[in-house]
Amino acid sequence: MNYIVFDLEWNQSSDKYIKDYGLPFEIIEIGAVKLNRWLKVVDKFEVIIKPQIYRYIHYITNRIVHLSQEDLDNGKPFPEAMQEFLDWCGKDYVLCIWGTSDITELQRNMMYHGMDMLSQGPLKYYDIQKFFSIAYEDGKIRRALEYAVDYLDIKKDIPFHRAYDDAYYTAKVFKKINSFKPKTKKYVSYDIFTAPQSKKDEISVNFKTYSKYISREFADKNAAIEDKEVRSTRCYLCGRNARQQIKWFSVNGKHYYCIAYCKKHGYLKGKVRMKKTDSGSIYVVKTLKLVPKETMLEIADKQEKLRLQRMEKRKAKKEKD
Repeated sequence: MNYIVFDLEWNQSSDKYIKDYGLPFEIIEIGAVKLNRWLKVVDKFEVIIKPQIYRYIHYITNRIVHLSQEDLDNGKPFPEAMQEFLDWCGKDYVLCIWGTSDITELQRNMMYHGMDMLSQGPLKYYDIQKFFSIAYEDGKIRRALEYAVDYLDIKKDIPFHRAYDDAYYTAKVFKKINSFKPKTKKYVSYDIFTAPQSKKDEISVNFKTYSKYISREFADKNAAIEDKEVRSTRCYLCGRNARQQIKWFSVNGKHYYCIAYCKKHGYLKGKVRMKKTDSGSIYVVKTLKLVPKETMLEIADKQEKLRLQRMEKRKAKKEKD
């Protein structure tokens, strides 16, 4: 198996009134480094793409990326460039990026041009930015690529902000992290541009510090939150059902929280995020994480404040009527 460490550059509309909402960001460059199973560089890939939607380079893109209009005009059409990239990747590989957005935008561009998706459901990949945070910080904070390069004392022998250049540095950071904490590779990420299409395609993974569940599609939020698996609170360390002390409640219609208690491991904070597909259906991303008693009390306080706010709104509405 190989690791494909890639980076994208994209262009956008220079006029807010001329924007294709099916493709807000149009890819103009793909750069990648191929690493073997020992994280040794075995090949590289670079291609400039001729834009078809936003034909003139945005001034911000030009300032950061340093691609000229002539460069873009001489580029390849996206479908041709993308197929070359996929052929170069081969058959057995995992995609690696700095952050989360490139995977999503890559698939959005593929869908726009009528190409097959990289996966029929959530796509497994490695987020090297997340790996860096897990290995050297708190697992939550997200740093810029150049920050990580400086932190790890990696020699800066080429510029930043071109697709291949950033892929090159991401690969070097990945290799450094792997030599320091190789187990970070267990913390895989899933791009959910395409939601699971059926129950058998759902994602359920346990990590050392949390669990993640990505559901199939539901007709609406009510159907989603009433689903048995969505509401369940199994401890990810022992697999036992943890009793809910604070049942699922909505904060804003998109996020739901609960607190459960595992007799062996303590309090679990549950969080559900409702996500909408392009067709209007709903799928769920649920995480469960062990938390101290203080967090349980904070969630209880949040629930009580929301209850009081809703009471006040109902009272005000009743008086107005």
